[in-house]
Amino acid sequence: MRVAIYARVSTKDKGQNTDNQLHDLRRFAEVHGWTIQKEYVEEESGGTGKRAEFQLMLADAHRRRFDMVLFWSLDRFSREGALPTLQYLNQLESYGVGYKSYTEQYMDSTGIFKDAIISVLATIAKQERVRLSERTKSGMARAREKGKLIGAPAKDAQVVEQVRRLKATGISNQAIARVMQISPSTVAKYL
Repeated sequence: MRVAIYARVSTKDKGQNTDNQLHDLRRFAEVHGWTIQKEYVEEESGGTGKRAEFQLMLADAHRRRFDMVLFWSLDRFSREGALPTLQYLNQLESYGVGYKSYTEQYMDSTGIFKDAIISVLATIAKQERVRLSERTKSGMARAREKGKLIGAPAKDAQVVEQVRRLKATGISNQAIARVMQISPSTVAKYL
């Protein structure tokens, strides 16, 4: 099996480096008779997917340059939360590429617990989405109570009237948007 190794630490200072991860991951691949195609190593925060080596690894997975990604632990793979992490794992699988955590044996796309783990992660991700939505709605309500206007400002009556006149001539929303230099969704809002 062709594997890619992904190793990450958050920062160069504080004595962190990827040496321990790489040593154990290489040995693990060797013991299983896997061929290491490439190593993706970075010293970046896992709080975002905008990491150069991470993005390169995903692109190479899409090109099927390897069959599986081997990483130290899920928090070394991503620290963005359950939903984005689940989306990355699903993305790999959609490319036909598996994944395996060295320290978390249950985190294995080829293992017997795969479906159970994915179900748990999906449930956590769904709850994370719900909590985020609740926090957003609460923040918006608090801002409204303080008199802040939420959303795009309303267009004046002349703009709305002109949008309606143009639409009455039979032209498309896209054409009206170009003429008026407003978005097509704004055009649709006033029709």
